[in-house]
Amino acid sequence: MSSARDYVLGTHQAEITRLGLQHQVWRPYVLDAWARAGMTRGSNVIDFGAGPAHATIDAADIVGPGGTVVALERAPHFLDFARQSIERREMGWVKVVQCDLMDDPVECNDADIAWCRWVASFVTRPETLVEKLFGALRVGGKAVLHEYQQYSTWRTIPVSARLDSFVSEVMASWRASGGEPDIIASLLPLMTATGFKVREVRPLVFAVPPSHFTWQWPAAFVSTNAARLVELGRVSQAWAESVERDFTALVANPNAILVTPLVIEIIAEK
Repeated sequence: MSSARDYVLGTHQAEITRLGLQHQVWRPYVLDAWARAGMTRGSNVIDFGAGPAHATIDAADIVGPGGTVVALERAPHFLDFARQSIERREMGWVKVVQCDLMDDPVECNDADIAWCRWVASFVTRPETLVEKLFGALRVGGKAVLHEYQQYSTWRTIPVSARLDSFVSEVMASWRASGGEPDIIASLLPLMTATGFKVREVRPLVFAVPPSHFTWQWPAAFVSTNAARLVELGRVSQAWAESVERDFTALVANPNAILVTPLVIEIIAEK
């Protein structure tokens, strides 16, 4: 878990489970974006920063055996989980490749769709990521990205000072590892400078009560990342427990509202 190749959020089993729930929440928006970008039967897709391959498997279902999906991931635990999941489903048209997006070459230049979710916020050189996205696509291919514009829109009503401090600490931990949570402001200019033609830019932000399924996305993150911040030595166990207690109190309030971090969806053409 402390490997230098690990992510700031970790790659342990609890994080794999959380990523699965996160993908379930976001799946309708992902499938909609892919459809608007033209992903269909027979498409060739490359998944940048595939993690445990939850989205990769959805893409493989769409493109079918007549297409291809290449999943790029650096973390060994995620890679093992992804390969096992794909083998169970007998998806021979999916290839999982160990690849550090900052340091390793991307052996593809003819993809129809390049998918990238919450990767640019964590890499140390977003310009390198953008160059590799561009290079992986055929002329006319589309890059589809979901990245944060303003992470600090994550707030609750009633206000929770402890949750606000948690959000601030999460952002600080990402920056300390070389990432930038509010990446869109620099990412979009990088894309146009590289040669991308930006076709669509959409904000994705939600305000939901505890009963709404979308609430489960940040709820799961509070639980796992509070523990991760303790593991990283950034906060005390007592602090993490106080954040979780406050969030549990909000869950018990049916009138509470949670505003999610502002995500921007980009569809851009090579």
